[in-house]
Amino acid sequence: MKIVLAIDSFKGCLSSQEVEETFAGALQQQGAEVIALPMSDGGEGMLEAFISTLQGSFIDAPAHDPLMRPIRARYGRTADGMAVIETARTCGLTLMTAEERNPLLATTYGVGELIAHAIKQGCRNFIIGLGGSGTSDAGMGMLQALADIFTTNQKIEELPDSCLNECHFTLACDVRNPLYGPHGAAHIFGPQKGATPEMVCQLDERAKQFAQESARRMGKDLSQHPGAGAAGGLGYAFLQYFHTRMESGADLLLDLIHFDQQLKGADLVITGEGHADRQTLMGKLPERVLRHAQKQNIPVWLLAGQADDTAQLLEAGFAKVDSITPKEMPLEEALQAETAKRNIRKFIFEKLLSPT
Repeated sequence: MKIVLAIDSFKGCLSSQEVEETFAGALQQQGAEVIALPMSDGGEGMLEAFISTLQGSFIDAPAHDPLMRPIRARYGRTADGMAVIETARTCGLTLMTAEERNPLLATTYGVGELIAHAIKQGCRNFIIGLGGSGTSDAGMGMLQALADIFTTNQKIEELPDSCLNECHFTLACDVRNPLYGPHGAAHIFGPQKGATPEMVCQLDERAKQFAQESARRMGKDLSQHPGAGAAGGLGYAFLQYFHTRMESGADLLLDLIHFDQQLKGADLVITGEGHADRQTLMGKLPERVLRHAQKQNIPVWLLAGQADDTAQLLEAGFAKVDSITPKEMPLEEALQAETAKRNIRKFIFEKLLSPT
């Protein structure tokens, strides 16, 4: 039996590669032919998945985290000079403790530093992953970093045309929210980043004012463009100021790896993520994998750390939907890497390979 693994990371627990290595080891013991394809929709694990696919290399650069503490952050570079940046490496929510999270203070400055570093390395084409941010600054921090590095007057409106106008950015993102308003970055994503109701209103107003100033300065307003609210408005800054196109992170990766070709001759596709529910059907990676496999009439199993809304997921076309984590296991224990690997192996031997 030929099985294709196309499983996203189990967020906060295992990378896509770690999940698939565990699955593959157990399945191969039973004689299955396994093809493991590291996955990401632009969030956690995006850098490794894309660089593995593009056969690139990693570069470590000095930068700052969301609270402007010095760090070393990694990005990728392909042989033909394309840079791959996972923005969460510098502005990610996980770079701060729960007590430190304050989107009024958190900045995307480090993202600008990584872009500047890549530009100095000769990169002009970029793939930018926008998932997992702990910021809501509408990308002002990123723009300020670029201004600080490339100009002497440190004004955002006078960015270095000589190099930035030559750059092209592809945003790997599945968020469709606008920059501000009731469905904007602050209202929808601010609370999970530590924003109180009062802070949400402040963040939304700050983003609106920045968009209005930017529109007057540039003669266009992309604040309501789908995806402008991604990563706390970082998507807006790219769309408004640079040569940018936005794509589904999942579709972008699946196209890059020629996923349809990888499916040829497969008997089964196994996809998954940390938590699957009805939102999985809103363009998340398992749903995109399903649509590709359906074109070739290949059954797709959705195996998640935790699966809810099973009936809806089955109705959407998945041949099997199941939870890997035992129901009685506390979440804190389930999120431990070694525990998660044991759960995967146990699930495969007891539920997937059982004669019953």
